Amino acid sequence: MPSSAVSYAGQNHPRFLDELKSLLRIPSVSTLPEHKADCRRAAEMLMMELSHIGMENAHLIETDGHPLVYADWLHAPGKPTALVYGHYDVQPPDPLEEWLSPPFEPTERNGNVYARGAVDDKGQVWTQVKALESLLAADGSLPLNVRVLFEGEEEVGGEGIAAFVASRPPDLKADFALVSDTELFAPGLPTLCVGLRGMIYTEIEARGARTDLHSGQYGGAAPNPFVALAQILAQLKDEAGHILVPGFYDDIVPPSPEELAAWRNLPFDEEEYRMAEVGSRQLVGEPGYSVLERTWARPTLDIHGMPGGFIGAGAKTVIPAKATAKVSMRLVPGMTPTKSFGLYKSYVEKIAPPGVDVDVRLIHSGDACLVPVDNRYIQAATRALKEVWGRDTVFIRAGGSIPIVGDFARHLGLPSVMMGFGLPDDNLHAPNEKFNLQNFALGIQSLIRFLEEAGS
Repeated sequence: MPSSAVSYAGQNHPRFLDELKSLLRIPSVSTLPEHKADCRRAAEMLMMELSHIGMENAHLIETDGHPLVYADWLHAPGKPTALVYGHYDVQPPDPLEEWLSPPFEPTERNGNVYARGAVDDKGQVWTQVKALESLLAADGSLPLNVRVLFEGEEEVGGEGIAAFVASRPPDLKADFALVSDTELFAPGLPTLCVGLRGMIYTEIEARGARTDLHSGQYGGAAPNPFVALAQILAQLKDEAGHILVPGFYDDIVPPSPEELAAWRNLPFDEEEYRMAEVGSRQLVGEPGYSVLERTWARPTLDIHGMPGGFIGAGAKTVIPAKATAKVSMRLVPGMTPTKSFGLYKSYVEKIAPPGVDVDVRLIHSGDACLVPVDNRYIQAATRALKEVWGRDTVFIRAGGSIPIVGDFARHLGLPSVMMGFGLPDDNLHAPNEKFNLQNFALGIQSLIRFLEEAGS
């Protein structure tokens, strides 16, 4: 027999979806100043909804950026406390011409709801809120103590919540964190993410002459910062994808043989991945490692852009005075952002060609994390997922980063249960982002049963 809360969720699913659409209509793009008021509007909607469903002490916590949303319910003496985390901010919707329906007008088709933020992370935040509502409405209480903390800057580095967590406020005292910002490995396959790569995001600025110069008059004598950057970037990785920064790989903790064996048993088709997800003629990366190892358990170095100089229509023969490259590295367990950045900065400064000065800047960073699968909350999650989905849970890592998970571990000592319900083809950060409607419903049920199991 389903629990009374699960039954309540099923009966109220159409309303839950309508409410989610209202949240999705708010263009809470955290990186664009013109949407600052929209971010606050999304935060206020969540705050009011948490209060409406019976959570207590719902309020906004101001930061230097967009506000945090906090609420709690602490009336289960002797039971553990969950810290429920998600984010209400979204990526910009560009390029708009590639959307089949307006990004901030949620549209149902093919069993999905399409909108910016549908899966990353408003849809998944709403599964958390509606799971709490279902428990409070059906049972009049929660099976354990719950604190809720939603942020509005995850897509731009999360500095506000990082500072708040680092202050170790009593409001965050808990036993574990529940994070719903991940995905299933495959449709219908219950999945727990137990590892994340960390990252460092950097800028390299190369400076040559005092001002932009005419390439005819000064070419051949004046240093060109773009050429210098190209020479530096070419020495960061070899042709096989191996990072050339000395000492960069020294502290890596590799996956265990058991974990590697489990990955080999996952339903993964490399050719389908290449064609359907990547869309390239071939895959690249370090030889000797599988695709899953390369994307989950090996560090990376990628170049994202080189702003500077002349990029307008036509021609302008200018040698720019300066040029910048945006470079990030994904880190794996054993590596730390501080040491990795120090090694990288020293190496870039060493290989910089004569005639230019280089400035290597750290923009933001996050720790890698690995969650032991034998802790009681992960085990409770596997029981809940099997009951709802009818299949054994698989444990995966993610190639991306959720910096707050590392902050929860480092500052609060909390393990994180990363239970998300997205799919690999949900187009997060891309046009036509979507959230599968069945996953939305089953996600609410899964979270209900997990909270019940964790509190039992």
